[in-house]
Amino acid sequence: MKKDIPKNQVSGVTIAIAKKVEEGEEQWHAYLLNLNDFQIENVLITSRGYGKKEGEEVKTSVTRQMIEQVAPNALAIIEPIDPALFILNNEYWVSYYIDREIYDKKFVFLSDSITTENMIELSMLDGLQGVLHS
Repeated sequence: MKKDIPKNQVSGVTIAIAKKVEEGEEQWHAYLLNLNDFQIENVLITSRGYGKKEGEEVKTSVTRQMIEQVAPNALAIIEPIDPALFILNNEYWVSYYIDREIYDKKFVFLSDSITTENMIELSMLDGLQGVLHS
């Protein structure tokens, strides 16, 4: 039952959307960052986009990624993301284990929040520019 699932507080795990330029082309990716001093395991990430485009309701398909483990103070690429989706809310629901305890959290980048004005240098991503979910 849902009431039997412990509500463990997520900390030190977040999502970033960052831009990389390779051979003159911009490539955008979503990254999972583990800022903790311990690894996380059996990471399941679902992602989807939703919102309005030109007054019409739009929903993307739901994608699912499984990452066996993310080392301490490390990152994992979740997926490439098309900048055309930045006008939508972009949701990443992350579930993972620490030891035998499950943790989960929903990260939502609101519509039009992934912009040049909101980008910062992400040292963990070798100085790439991106938007870090707070």
